[in-house]
Amino acid sequence: MITRIKICGITRQVDAEACVDLGADAIGLVFAPGSPRRLDLNMARAVAACVPAGLSRVGVFRDNPPEEIECTLDHVALDLLQFHGSESAAECARWNMPWLKAIGMAGDRPVPDVIAEYPDAAGYLLDAHEPGGAGGRGERFDWSRFPVGAGRPLFLAGGLTPDNVYEAVRRTRPFAVDVSSGVESAPGIKDARLIEKFVEEVRRANSAEQ
Repeated sequence: MITRIKICGITRQVDAEACVDLGADAIGLVFAPGSPRRLDLNMARAVAACVPAGLSRVGVFRDNPPEEIECTLDHVALDLLQFHGSESAAECARWNMPWLKAIGMAGDRPVPDVIAEYPDAAGYLLDAHEPGGAGGRGERFDWSRFPVGAGRPLFLAGGLTPDNVYEAVRRTRPFAVDVSSGVESAPGIKDARLIEKFVEEVRRANSAEQ
């Protein structure tokens, strides 16, 4: 299986363009309250507009009011939604778009139980934060808890860097890896050299699986 690459917390057009040029499969645009990477609608629209077809634009939300999500969708071209809060399955599905559900691995609830509660999700993002909490903090969880062979698209997130993503992919064989702070020089400011190295290491791990 070829592990895909999502670069989250994009706040600048130049960083989105670097993701395109360096071979990422998706970028994340954060609209979650309180995030240092949260975008206003004008900047989000500009970032999304510079991404060509074939690279997914993911809108990241955490318990945003429905009217806020609706306004975002009216102004920003998104391909996929990602929910990090306490949203119910119905609240995630109401937008008639494919969506991901984040699973906070700092909690003690088994991953299969969460998947069963959100059966219509396009995938599940396993991150190191507490359930309903914010990601992007550079923390990792015990990869031995990653349910290899779950039969659903699982994204590995939390504490990934160019230095550890090769091992992470080899150990968990996720559908995708999701990185934010691990390729930054400051919150929301991506480093193209780190993105390039991250992509190279994922590709190296993919090749080792062939």
